[in-house]
Amino acid sequence: MAEPLSKNARVGIVTQKFFCTCGGEVKMKQVFNGGKMRNMAECEKCKRSERKPSDFKA
Repeated sequence: MAEPLSKNARVGIVTQKFFCTCGGEVKMKQVFNGGKMRNMAECEKCKRSERKPSDFKA
């Protein structure tokens, strides 16, 4: 008999892709800026960068 899974076990992992208004795919990057590591989202096509991927929708 299989052991029961805990309530926090991840059964399926879903990745979400974000796209810029120009049609390029948005990738996450870590940048060392001002003495801190910051996560930045950058479009591969137009090189536009934002703080998070959902900012590209506007």
